[in-house]
Amino acid sequence: MIYFDNSATTAPDERVLASFMEVNKRFFANPASLHAAGKEAEALLTRSREQIVSLLGAVKGEVIFTSGGTEANNLAIIGFAKKNSLRSKHIITTKVEHSSVLNAVAYLETQGFEVDYLSVNKQGLISVDELQAKLRKETNLVSIMHVNNEIGTIQPIAECARIIKENSRAVFHSDAVQSFGKLSISLGGEGPDAITISAHKINGIKGSGLLAVRQGLTPEAINFGGGQEQGIRSGTVSVPNAVALAKAMRISIQELPQKNFLHLRSRLVNFLKRFDNVVILAPEQAAPHITTIAFAEIKGEVAVNFFQENEIILSTSSACSSKNKSVGHVIEAIGLPEVYKKGVVRISLGTTTTEQQVMEFETVFTRFIQLLKRGKHNGME
Repeated sequence: MIYFDNSATTAPDERVLASFMEVNKRFFANPASLHAAGKEAEALLTRSREQIVSLLGAVKGEVIFTSGGTEANNLAIIGFAKKNSLRSKHIITTKVEHSSVLNAVAYLETQGFEVDYLSVNKQGLISVDELQAKLRKETNLVSIMHVNNEIGTIQPIAECARIIKENSRAVFHSDAVQSFGKLSISLGGEGPDAITISAHKINGIKGSGLLAVRQGLTPEAINFGGGQEQGIRSGTVSVPNAVALAKAMRISIQELPQKNFLHLRSRLVNFLKRFDNVVILAPEQAAPHITTIAFAEIKGEVAVNFFQENEIILSTSSACSSKNKSVGHVIEAIGLPEVYKKGVVRISLGTTTTEQQVMEFETVFTRFIQLLKRGKHNGME
């Protein structure tokens, strides 16, 4: 099987799994406990935080461990918005954010917050001029994702950070779930004030993630209990998950496969350009591991099923919403012509993807197009 759905999830790295298992066996104590075993677990947790802050290019910062990207995004959006609500209830985000951001923002609108949504062009790219025009001195929060999970568009995060910091007091949050380990992003300084990362997108363990924030900046708690994670995220902290996440982050930085991704994506894009009735979404602006295409007048599920029959795994869109048969909000936002809207397919590469696998994909793709032209594949419209 050739697995080209790495934007949905990645296979855990064996080294990460080994760290997870070792910590589970040796440091299973509750890090909040006062006994020696608890102190050992707490020290390991502290060391993981320090490593993560360093990997994000910051001298100092805070790391709040969560159950994944969705919880971290919710914590950032709702937590910062509520903490700064006396100053302002104005929020800026984009029309193409992950649902964990958009739904959190929609909730805040029911609580009296005012939200401006930045539009995007046909490649899914925001306008920094629109950001500057909508930004206010008192703006509470700005949330702009680094890489779009459906079409791979890279937003100009560094330029956004400069504009926000020069013209407002807003907290700048970025969902970096799809970018960390593929592109560089730093915490604070020239980067966002807060960054979301999910372990299972970087060959880590499902059910773990984090919100990293620059020193001196913390969100308001949105769940309550024993006051763990500096009182921000109550619940016993999973030391094995934290250590495994730090390990996955370190491996993804040290073995950054960007060069290989760029080579393979370039090959894919050049190959796909040869076919009529197939469009490449964000061909110039996408991250190196994501190539999203759309077929004319057929459903994406037809293509996904055909490739699965040939032992190649693709996806129709974000796995978080793939069971929803309606056209996704990202596809609507980029103004994709009607004839292509239901034919979107995402190809997302991973750290183990090889050129041979891409060549096999090209062979199957060519056969699929030939069948399309003949109208012989069952279910084609």
